[in-house]
Amino acid sequence: MKQLLELLGFLALVQGAMGLLHEFTDWHVGFVQRIGFLDGYGVYASVTLVVLAFALFAVAESRK
Repeated sequence: MKQLLELLGFLALVQGAMGLLHEFTDWHVGFVQRIGFLDGYGVYASVTLVVLAFALFAVAESRK
């Protein structure tokens, strides 16, 4: 279970960072900009993914 949480945290961190990279450099990378209902909210969604990643890492560390 700990490894699954770490994997999900890593994926959320990478997608959040790539979303921020897309918003600030206009590179076409990441998954956030491909979701239609998030149009115009890319920065917020990417920051949320990064925060979620750190929360998943914290939960994974609390597991034995």
